[in-house]
Amino acid sequence: MSNAIAQDGLPPLREVVERHGLMAQKALGQNFLFDLNLTGRIARAAGPLEGQTVVEIGPGPGGLTRALLANGAGRVIAIERDRRCMPALAEIAAHYPGRLEVVDGDALAVDLSNLLGGNPARIVANLPYNIGTPLLVGWLSAEPWPPWWSSLTLMFQREVAERIVATAEQRAAYGRLAVLANWRCETKILFDVPKTAFVPQPKITSSIVQLVPRPRPEPCDRRLLERVTLAAFGQRRKMLRQSLKAVLADPAAMIEAAGLSPTARAEEIPVTGFVGLANALAAHL
Repeated sequence: MSNAIAQDGLPPLREVVERHGLMAQKALGQNFLFDLNLTGRIARAAGPLEGQTVVEIGPGPGGLTRALLANGAGRVIAIERDRRCMPALAEIAAHYPGRLEVVDGDALAVDLSNLLGGNPARIVANLPYNIGTPLLVGWLSAEPWPPWWSSLTLMFQREVAERIVATAEQRAAYGRLAVLANWRCETKILFDVPKTAFVPQPKITSSIVQLVPRPRPEPCDRRLLERVTLAAFGQRRKMLRQSLKAVLADPAAMIEAAGLSPTARAEEIPVTGFVGLANALAAHL
């Protein structure tokens, strides 16, 4: 085993993984990044981190955790449910005294806003593939808005990343997730991460996506927006006059009030159109 030391003064990640027997588990959606240059790029993509609080989901052996701390994050709260990773993360915490807090738990169940004590945080994570979308939807559904997080810099499968940033011009990827994400946030794909960067190597390319909350999204009841998008995209090949019967028996007046054509389909409607539908639905309830 190598005795080499990485630039941050800690052992190479491959050595850490071997020493602690941390083989990635498919059941947990784990794919580890060993390239510290790449994890450093992800950390820098989140913006200046000096003095910032960062929440990381699924740190695993701590490759991205190390990059966040090396790039100046004042405090990193890492949520990890795989207890095999705790000794490796404890070594990082000892190397950066008082700056890393590891929470043993399921990110879908942990109340992050309580951990922060009302202070804003950036979320930066190589999300486990199997919980990435549910986590994002939860963060986008935060009330009140603007939320407790100030930005999201997240890794997703490329296909999911395209679904997050899509507009009505990218019909194949455009759907409920894109409407919710782009109603409440500015979204963009920053760069791709090749599958060869991971251990084990997945079958797909990944992408880093950044979401920054809009301070004042168009006024709308989020729950009604979710209802109209569920109805419209649930039958995306049908015209609005038919698909929206799932929320209103006769949706003609609602569609007219939103300034839309009853013969349009969900994939043709921009975010502002769905906001209009939600507000028109509110007037009919």
